[in-house]
Amino acid sequence: MFKVRQKMEYSTEIYPEIKVEEIFAEICRENSIWKIDENSLGVEASRVFRAASIRKLRAFPQSIKLIEHCINLPKCIISNGQRVFSELELRFLGLHDYFDFVIFSSDVGYKKPDLRLFMTALKRMGLELEPKCVVSIGDSYENDLLPAKRLGMRTMHIEEVWKKFGLTD
Repeated sequence: MFKVRQKMEYSTEIYPEIKVEEIFAEICRENSIWKIDENSLGVEASRVFRAASIRKLRAFPQSIKLIEHCINLPKCIISNGQRVFSELELRFLGLHDYFDFVIFSSDVGYKKPDLRLFMTALKRMGLELEPKCVVSIGDSYENDLLPAKRLGMRTMHIEEVWKKFGLTD
């Protein structure tokens, strides 16, 4: 935890982000007594750590129904997750291929609510000049909805969407 806090404190970003696999690689490098591939070991240690910290991973059935309802619309994920394990989890859950792309904060060094993540998504969708044509759905007002609103997108909380489409159990 010390290494994470230290890296975030030294960052010049307002909402700093780290790559957890780099932290694990650094720990491995500092503690090994023989030559190792610390980068590969950092990735694997990250995945083992994550696998040991979650017991029952599943997608909300309401969200699966919503994604299937919107199957022909362009979709992306902006995630404050770590690519090293979050991408595998999306694939494990069968969700990854429903989206045109996924933006992980760990790839760019800053996290939501940084507007740059949302601007990147708009640009990749070819809608940077038409944010009002985008609906941003999220579970956090501060991290998901507020930044999208600031850029002119329409926003909805995930539970509001479930209710609107009759997806609540």
